[in-house]
Amino acid sequence: MTTTAQQPLASGFGIDSTAEEVIKGVDLTGTTAIVTGGASGIGVATVRALHGAGAQVVVPARNTAGARDTLAEAGLDGVLVEPLDLGDFASIDAFAERFLAEDRPLHLLINNAGVMAMPLARDARGNEMQFAVNHLGHFRLTTRLWPALAAAGGARVVALSSRGHRYSPVVFEDLAFEHRPYEPFLGYGQSKTANVLFAVELDRRGRDEGVRAFAVHPGAILDTALTRHLDPAELRAAGVEEVDGKLVLNTGRRVKSVGQGAATTVWCATSAALDGLGGVYCEDCDVSPVVDAETLAESGGLLELPGVLPYAVDQDAAARLWEVSEQLM
Repeated sequence: MTTTAQQPLASGFGIDSTAEEVIKGVDLTGTTAIVTGGASGIGVATVRALHGAGAQVVVPARNTAGARDTLAEAGLDGVLVEPLDLGDFASIDAFAERFLAEDRPLHLLINNAGVMAMPLARDARGNEMQFAVNHLGHFRLTTRLWPALAAAGGARVVALSSRGHRYSPVVFEDLAFEHRPYEPFLGYGQSKTANVLFAVELDRRGRDEGVRAFAVHPGAILDTALTRHLDPAELRAAGVEEVDGKLVLNTGRRVKSVGQGAATTVWCATSAALDGLGGVYCEDCDVSPVVDAETLAESGGLLELPGVLPYAVDQDAAARLWEVSEQLM
């Protein structure tokens, strides 16, 4: 197994840093950014930071009217909203065609949207829905937008993954849970590992054209629509409980605000410290170290320590996933 060079940079930021803090002093005037899931949770905080720094931000959304209302309520006038359903390849292609027809470069693509721990469902092609939306939808979107990314003369793609990648590697022999029991967090974990592997291979393929890619664990953020599919028993199993009407982690792990949750995404999208780098998994506004399963087990919990498991940054697995994803298109 050959893994990426996961070397922390001592960035000067950390777990408490916010998107506004990491982007301070960055001027994005003249740049264009697309943020999927940009009208919910940490997506709104990401859009706010990029828009505030001068970027023209496009938010693709299934519910365009709802997205416009949310962004207007957030004071984000001037952000463009376009229709897009990541579970529908025709919708993805139509969005990409509209954007490419404008003949402008795409400097930042933030693949932020996602679903988590949902009951078993499949897309029209039979793909398990978490893998379909979280990985395949963003894979197709990114590859369809490739001409605009390459035209930027220096673009970054940020794939939102999660420490939840530790629940499962990509099981190439049964991606769609046709021959093994389905468990929501196994499906979620597989999709989040796929997000990291996608960034690894995208960076390898894109670096000669100035396109760099990063995978991000935003942190534990409970103020998000991702938890909508979880019943109370599943939340408790994941270490979450309700106290005074609010969801909190009962494991002692830090819970981030949405502004803190967006910070690593914004840092990966804009930090000069990452110039010339890519294909790495980041959390808490820095490149994460590789951590092995044995160390995690000794720590007393699967999700406690920072770091990325080796299988998520394995370059051979990343290349294999890219080929499989092309076949599933």
